Amino acid sequence: MAFQTPQDSDELVENHDINVTPFIDVMLVLLIIFMVAAPLSTVSVPVDLPSAAAAPQPMPDKPFYLTIQKDMTLTLGEETTVPLAALADAMAATLPDKQQRIYLRADQSLTYAQLMQVMNALGQAGYLHIALIGLEQLKGQTS
Repeated sequence: MAFQTPQDSDELVENHDINVTPFIDVMLVLLIIFMVAAPLSTVSVPVDLPSAAAAPQPMPDKPFYLTIQKDMTLTLGEETTVPLAALADAMAATLPDKQQRIYLRADQSLTYAQLMQVMNALGQAGYLHIALIGLEQLKGQTS
């Protein structure tokens, strides 16, 4: 028993035993909560991500742009149009330095899969420094 009182006295006697029953109850409740919550945190939830207004980064003197139009037309720099299958060869001829950052401008109507096709082709060609370009969002404006 956790708390005992003498039967023949009106005084309370000090009890030097630790009552661990509430501690065990709280720990069991927490264990149940974590057992239920852990599988819920690993489920993939479809998310509609909002656009972010990040602070603009300084651009280099001569940035190299790769533009993807809504019909998947790829343009290197300002005038060279290439198909997706020939992107690696055209990049090697146009930009031999694979450490230089590529600024990727993509039409907003492209799907995520189409954008990833181009990024995978760049990655397989050895171009791993890719920056995504977007319009600056005005303060107070939401998408």
